[in-house]
Amino acid sequence: MRPRLLLALLVLLPAVPLVLAGCGSDDAAADDGRPTVVVTTSILGDVVEELVGGAARVEVVMPNGADPHDFQPSAREVNAMRSADALVTNGGGFEAGLEPTIVAAEEDVPTVHALDHVAVLPFGEAGHDDEHADEEDEAAAAGDEHGHSHDHGGDDPHFFTDPDRVADAAEGIAEFLADEVPALATAEVAARAVAYVAELRALAAEVEDTLAPIPADRRVIITNHEVFGYFADRYGFEVVGAVVPGGGTGAEPSAGELDELAHVIEEEGVPAIFADASSPARLAETLAAEVGTDVEVVSLFTEALGADGSGGETYVEMVRTNAERIVEALG
Repeated sequence: MRPRLLLALLVLLPAVPLVLAGCGSDDAAADDGRPTVVVTTSILGDVVEELVGGAARVEVVMPNGADPHDFQPSAREVNAMRSADALVTNGGGFEAGLEPTIVAAEEDVPTVHALDHVAVLPFGEAGHDDEHADEEDEAAAAGDEHGHSHDHGGDDPHFFTDPDRVADAAEGIAEFLADEVPALATAEVAARAVAYVAELRALAAEVEDTLAPIPADRRVIITNHEVFGYFADRYGFEVVGAVVPGGGTGAEPSAGELDELAHVIEEEGVPAIFADASSPARLAETLAAEVGTDVEVVSLFTEALGADGSGGETYVEMVRTNAERIVEALG
């Protein structure tokens, strides 16, 4: 059985920090007869926990606040992913540091990529102003002064900024788990899934009401990196730029790109730059200071849940908190 194999492997491994969330701390909890579902990100971990309740042990690889783009797994986490009863990932290259492990795990472990169950957007398409998008494309094609080529191509994996798409993903994940894990093909789990999907649909409508006070001419946003395309698509916003080029958080913008973005902020009258709570905001703060004191940097939960008491402890809470902060900044 996979749980016993995982336990045997852990005995042979040297002690490493405990990162997997939701994992039992003793032998009884680690082998209680329930299936183990391993989930890569904290956001999807919360979604899966809501779907299955206590019918499975849900182990989350990335801790709250982790940057999914550069997270590197420990040996323990690799073994957990490769010996699970089911594996749930974001997909679309979002978990870059986990890609080799995900590919290897798929050979033996039933795996679902949440992105496969949503209407996907190409990077840079939703809400982008054509003029500024053309300028960004020219810079990406040329590369910056450090030789970086900022590729905006491919599918955007940040679907979780739209609660409706998360509801779609939740439906797909629930169906996958019922098909692949017999212990989760129960009426109770199915009812939980239906209720949670309904909650996510209601959340999407609630956010629309929350954002309603923001006039059309102020629905212009600049983010720390390209993460709010789906949000913009769902709620009628225009993304006019990102401080960090591309879909990750590791690239460094050139001086020319920052100057151009400062010009866009002044031209559009953008009052705030939205930074990722899970990533350093140094560049966003530098840009805001260069533009002027009227531009503030507002922290949003984007790619990971927040710590207890942060307002981003669960997916539902983080979406509500983000909407409230956006209204406060732009309304």
